[in-house]
Amino acid sequence: MTAIGGIIKDAWVFELIPETESGEGWQLAQIQLLHDRVAAEWDKYGLRVTNLPPELRARHSRIHEEAIERARELGWQPGLDVDSEMGDSEAPVLRD
Repeated sequence: MTAIGGIIKDAWVFELIPETESGEGWQLAQIQLLHDRVAAEWDKYGLRVTNLPPELRARHSRIHEEAIERARELGWQPGLDVDSEMGDSEAPVLRD
């Protein structure tokens, strides 16, 4: 998922935008403002899903699971991160 996709997904969790809103066609400034609002919400919970109240945690889990399911339907394979600027490498990206 792209960074913007993560912002949109988290904005759904915190009900900052409706789940029908994808951000398509938004200007960068609008995305930045939404990012700031999402960050402020996460700060309230120490940036941890486990600190979310039960209702938000359940919404986060549902939205996250739906995103993973959709990504798999579209061909995503966990552990493989293919960047078009890096060629067609299928080597897993190792993260610290």
